[in-house]
Amino acid sequence: MQLGMFLEFPRPAGTSYREAFDSSFALVDEAESLGVDSVWLAEYHFNPGRVLSSPILIATAIAARTERIRMGLAVQCLPLGHPVRLAEEAATLDQLSNGRLEYGVGRGTFPNVHEGFNTPFAESRGRFEESLEIIKKAWTEESFSFEGEFFQFQDLCVEPKPAQDPHPPMRVGITSAESFPITGRMGYPILINPSRVFTFDELAEHIEAYRKSWHEAGHEGEPEVGLRVPIYVAETEEKAYSDPKEGAIFMYQRLGNRVMSYAEYGATTGDWQSEAGRILGMEYDDWLRDKVAYGTPDQVAERISELRDSLGLTQFIYEIDLGNQLPLELQLNSLRLFNREVVPLL
Repeated sequence: MQLGMFLEFPRPAGTSYREAFDSSFALVDEAESLGVDSVWLAEYHFNPGRVLSSPILIATAIAARTERIRMGLAVQCLPLGHPVRLAEEAATLDQLSNGRLEYGVGRGTFPNVHEGFNTPFAESRGRFEESLEIIKKAWTEESFSFEGEFFQFQDLCVEPKPAQDPHPPMRVGITSAESFPITGRMGYPILINPSRVFTFDELAEHIEAYRKSWHEAGHEGEPEVGLRVPIYVAETEEKAYSDPKEGAIFMYQRLGNRVMSYAEYGATTGDWQSEAGRILGMEYDDWLRDKVAYGTPDQVAERISELRDSLGLTQFIYEIDLGNQLPLELQLNSLRLFNREVVPLL
């Protein structure tokens, strides 16, 4: 099972932009020294308290300050940009990093982000699928043409090509139930973020739908399943319970209220009001049971092993600071405990 670290590049209240970047880069530097396989970056827009609007630029900075860690995008929101430009930038990063890019893509979760870029949310699925096809062609064909609903062009030769042959590993981020069979039919590995919709116990049937669609579509090999999970590792059960509590409560209240704001929004799938009510109705102990992996090294290792075996995971992405309230010293301590004491047990 592949292991990687997920960062949000938060800017807690009262801190500067420079302090926000410096704190997260300190975690990257520590991860490099600990031998962490990969660091994964989201893409956030119009989201106060986070400075991760340009993951490609941040990943390039990470590549310049490290030698071995791989940079993952989890995920780049394809409908927000032009696919040819995205293909050029990602291929350039892959070249500059000597082939260390992991390319995770998605269509975006919240409608206001699409509206901010003047791309209707109702078009996000179509734009995503066309963009994904175009990027793959740009990377693997000397020149190509494309005729779609949203993009059309003739005889493009995109340079540079990626360093990895035939292209960087690609995976699709999933946050909704309907995306599992769709992505299975497309034949891409998946990276699941369960925070908005799913508990751990609810994931098995959806992953099975993904695997079934994969095989029915005739794809070779076995599908790959990754899961993003918040972790916190401490020396005692008491610290593992109390240290991250404030951040977790802040996060699920913020998430629930944001989801609720789209309860009457059209052109979306899922029941936003029901999802919001469920999130806001959860207590901290519910979150500990259903959404995170907090505890001592032994407890966290046991939890991850259970998830790996029950869900057939091939990748585990651990989120360092759910809710962005932990001091940097506690984040670093948790990261060190995870890699020095949990990883050997896995």
